[in-house]
Amino acid sequence: MRAPDWLTARPIAHRGLHDRARGLVENMPGAVRAAVAGRFGIEVDVQLSSDGEAMVHHDDALGRLTDGSGALAELTAAQLKQVPFKDTAERMMTLGDLCALVDGAVPLLIEVKSHFDGDRKLVARMAQVLAAYRGPAAVMSFDPDQVLALRQALPQLPRGVTAQRRYDDDYWDKLAPAKRDAMLHLRHGLQTRPHFVAYWVRDLPAPAPWIARNLFGCALLTWTVRTPEQRQHAARYADQMIFEGFRPE
Repeated sequence: MRAPDWLTARPIAHRGLHDRARGLVENMPGAVRAAVAGRFGIEVDVQLSSDGEAMVHHDDALGRLTDGSGALAELTAAQLKQVPFKDTAERMMTLGDLCALVDGAVPLLIEVKSHFDGDRKLVARMAQVLAAYRGPAAVMSFDPDQVLALRQALPQLPRGVTAQRRYDDDYWDKLAPAKRDAMLHLRHGLQTRPHFVAYWVRDLPAPAPWIARNLFGCALLTWTVRTPEQRQHAARYADQMIFEGFRPE
C-alpha cells in the first residue's frame, strides 16, 4: 500500500502555482506552467461536464472565478471551454488538455470532486484519459465511493483519501449524517485501500492519519499549507505538503 517516492519528493502546488495578481489563476494553464517551471508537483481538481468530460476546475458552479453562473454539470465541455475568466484570458482545460500540457514533466495529483450521489461517470472518463498518460499521476477524493471507484477503474495508479478530522462545518451540511460518518477516521480504509492520505494541516496531528502512515505504510500529504507556521507544522507531521500562496525554496 506504499505510495511511490515521486509523490513526496517535492512540494505540490495547490491548483497549480497560481497568483491572480499576476494573471495566474488556479487550475489554469498559466498556473500549471509556473509549477512545471518550479519543478513542483501539481494538484488539480476535476468536475464532470454534461457530456461526460473531465474538466479541470474546483467549483461545481461558475461565478467565483468566471463570468456567468450555472452548474458545470449542466454545460458541455465545449461550452465550458468558452467561459471567460475574470483575471485571465485563458480558458478551462479538460483533463486531456492538462496531460498534454504537463507531458510527464512533474507529478500530477488529481482530486475527484463529488456530489456524493454514487455517480461514477467522472472516474470512468478519467480512466479513459489516464490510460494513455505515461507521466507520474495519482488520484484522490473525499468521497469513499469515488476512492473505491478509482481503485476499481485505475488500479495501476496511486490513490488517496482527502480527509479531515471532522465534517461538521457549513460546507458539509449538504451531506446526510450517514455520509459524513462514513468519512470519519478513515474507517473505509480496508475497502478503499489508499496508498496515501491527504489530511488538512489544521487537523494534524490526528490518530487516523498516524495509523495509516505508521501501521499501514501510507504516505501522508497535508493541505493546504499557506503560512510559515503551517509549513513548520507540515514538516513535523507529514511526508510532504500541498502548498499555496508562497514559493518554497
